[in-house]
Amino acid sequence: MTAAKNSKLALAFILITVLIDIIGLGIIIPVLPHLIEDLTGGTVAEAAVYGGFLLFVYALMQFVFSPILGNLSDRFGRRPVLLFSLLGLTLDYILMGFAPTIAWLFVGRVLSGIMGAAVSTATAYIADISTREKRAQNFGLIGAAFGAGFIIGPVIGGQLGEFGPRVPFFAAAVLAFVNLVYGYFVLPESLTMRKRRRFEIKRANPLGTLMSLRKYPYVLSFIAVLFFFSLAAQTYPSIWNFFTIERFEWSPSQVGYSLGAFGVMFAIVQAAVIRPSMRYLGEVKTVLVGMSFAVFAFFGMAFIDTPMGLYFFLAMGAMGGLVVPGLTGLMANRVDDNAQGELQGGINAINSITSIIGPLAATQLFSYFTTSPKAFTYFPGVPFFAAGIAVTFGAIWFTYTAIKAGLLFRRKQLFGQQTTTKEPDE
Repeated sequence: MTAAKNSKLALAFILITVLIDIIGLGIIIPVLPHLIEDLTGGTVAEAAVYGGFLLFVYALMQFVFSPILGNLSDRFGRRPVLLFSLLGLTLDYILMGFAPTIAWLFVGRVLSGIMGAAVSTATAYIADISTREKRAQNFGLIGAAFGAGFIIGPVIGGQLGEFGPRVPFFAAAVLAFVNLVYGYFVLPESLTMRKRRRFEIKRANPLGTLMSLRKYPYVLSFIAVLFFFSLAAQTYPSIWNFFTIERFEWSPSQVGYSLGAFGVMFAIVQAAVIRPSMRYLGEVKTVLVGMSFAVFAFFGMAFIDTPMGLYFFLAMGAMGGLVVPGLTGLMANRVDDNAQGELQGGINAINSITSIIGPLAATQLFSYFTTSPKAFTYFPGVPFFAAGIAVTFGAIWFTYTAIKAGLLFRRKQLFGQQTTTKEPDE
C-alpha cells in the first residue's frame, strides 16, 4: 500500500473519530438546561449560571492538562493519548447520566476535562500526516467533521430529550465507547519513532508551552488572535440553549434543530468553502473574511427578535469557520515536526483559557440582563454583543501582525514554505 493511500486512510479514520466524538457532545446540549433545572429546582436564568460553572471546571482542567497530554503525544504518539481521552469521555457521560445531584455533574466535568484531549490530539495527528501545503485545508476537514457532528448530535439529543433529560447522556456514553473500540482496532499511529522527542516537564505546562513557542516567528501573535476569536466563540455553547429558551421559549427539540442547522451550514463552509478560499485568497485573507462575517453575525444576534432573523445570522456566523483552520495552518507551518503536539497542546490551553472566562462571562451577563432589577434594560442578547467586540479586537490585532510579517499584501500565500529570506522576529 502506498504512503499516499495510507495517509488518506489515516485521515479518514481520524475524521470519523472526531465526528463520533462531537456527536456525543452535541447530544447533551439541548437537554442540559432542563437537567440542571431538575437537579436544582431553579429557573432557566439560574440554570445558566450553573451551566457556566460546569463549563468553567471543565475548561480549567483542560487548561492544566492539555499541554501535558500534548507533550506526552510528542513522546509516546498520538494514538494512546487519543484512546485515553475517549475513555474519559465515556466515563464522564455515564456519571452525568446517573448524577443524583448537581455536585455529580461537576465531578463528571472534572474527569472529562482531565482526560479530554480528543480534538487537539486529532489536530496534531492531521499535522503529522499532511504536507505543509495541505495542512490548513486538512484542518478544515476537522471543522467539517465538527460541523457534521453538530448536525447529527443536537437533533438526536433534542429528540431523545423528549423521553427525559438523562437519556441523551447514556446515548453519548455509548457513542464514545464505540469510538474508543473503533480507534483501538483500526486507528494507526501517526508519529514515527524518529520524530518523537523526550518528555520535559518544564514544557508540559501552559506557560512553559507558550514560552517554548516564542522561538517561532509570529506564532504567539497568532495565538493572541486565536484567544480573542475563541473567547467570542464560547458564546455559542455556553448560552445558546439558555438564550433561545428565554427569548423564544424553544423546546429541547427546537434547540436541537437550530444547532443542527448551524452544523449543516458550518460543515458546508468547512467542506466546500475553505479549500477554494485558501487557494485563491490565501490563509491570511481567508482569516480576515471569516472574522468579518463573525463580527456581523455576533452583533446581529444580539438584537434579533425573530427566529427567521436568528437563522440568518447563524448562517453568517458559520462563515466564521474559516478562521481557525487558517490560523492553525499559519502556526503549524512555523513549528518543527516534533513540536506539533506541543503546539496543539498550547492552542488547546488557550482555548481552555477562553473556556474558563467565556462561559462565566456569558452566563453571568445573560443572567444579569434577564433577571436583575439593577440592569438598566432587558437584554438577553448582551453575550453576543460582547462577543462581537472581542472578535473586532482580534481582527485588528491579526491585521497588524499580518502587515508586520509582510503576509497581507503578498500576491500569493506561501503556506509556510521556507524561503531564502528570514522572517523578522516578533
